[in-house]
Amino acid sequence: MSRRSRTRALRLAATVAGAALLATGCNAAAAKKEGEGGKNAGPVFTLVTPDAVGQNEFLKLSVAGVKAAAKAHAGSSKVFESTDAATRQQNVQAAVDAQPEVIVLVGFEFADLVAQQAEARPGQRFLVVDACTKQTFPNVSCAVFREHEGVFLAGAEAGLLTRSGKVGAVDVLDTPQFRRYSEPFAAGAKKTAPASEASTRFVGGQSPFNDSARAKEQASSLITGGTDQLMAAAAAGNYGVFEAAKAKGAFAYGVDVNQCASAPGTVVDNVIKKTDVVVEKGIEQVIGGKGGQSVSYGLKEGGISLTGLEQGVADSQCVIARHAPVLDRVKQLRDQIVSGELKVDDPAAK
Repeated sequence: MSRRSRTRALRLAATVAGAALLATGCNAAAAKKEGEGGKNAGPVFTLVTPDAVGQNEFLKLSVAGVKAAAKAHAGSSKVFESTDAATRQQNVQAAVDAQPEVIVLVGFEFADLVAQQAEARPGQRFLVVDACTKQTFPNVSCAVFREHEGVFLAGAEAGLLTRSGKVGAVDVLDTPQFRRYSEPFAAGAKKTAPASEASTRFVGGQSPFNDSARAKEQASSLITGGTDQLMAAAAAGNYGVFEAAKAKGAFAYGVDVNQCASAPGTVVDNVIKKTDVVVEKGIEQVIGGKGGQSVSYGLKEGGISLTGLEQGVADSQCVIARHAPVLDRVKQLRDQIVSGELKVDDPAAK
């Protein structure tokens, strides 16, 4: 989810066909290569991103994962950075035409494109991260996250830190998949503060993934009602949630990457998706002969964590760095989830 700070519109730019073809050639020619050493340099692993990498930490981690896999197998890596629906399609085609060992694609935007290519190119192996195709294919592997486990831990922090006894979430849409960011947050708070109350507001509207103003309004509504700990799961709208929390003296929790630098003193912690770990492990699974499967990564596999549970938390600018006793309790809960002693309900599985 939570899908990074990027627009989710799936517009097909039919009017840019001519320019798109030119862009395809340029994109393919300009694809970044790592460790290339000639025709016999080893396997090639290609990554196609849904948006430009830039300062997008989520996508930067996926690049790191592909590079790590290439290094581990004495091969090379390529990265095709997309900017919209048209370039995503062009980059997938360019990647397939190059026939690499594995093509890695990050995001739900690629599900339909991969399905088309998988059927047309049964010999090409694909790894889809943070999404999966509706139909299963023997040459398509999927790597998805158990976000709800990390959200539960963030909720446990909220329960320990709330002064009002009210926690809440600003979520993108009212669907089972996105309720992974609200219901487990409430459950985590209940675990550490049994008397706590929880409320959720949904962004919705015409642009739910990219509406910072509407997300801010929903957050303000919760805070006015007494909520002082907010799970921000509004994609690009998270910055609106942070603004509302900062203005009213409340606290928020980010997603996917460390968002504490966006609002120091306001963002407590983040539920992070370790895309680098998932990409590297996913590639290993594919080339190890276990392709065509969907594998989920949570706390146990190292695919999900909190910024507060990672090294460098002292320099993270996260509020949680000032609450060592809270982190100690959260570590206990994490270990219980990893061991299987504590089970976190998945709203998407209901």
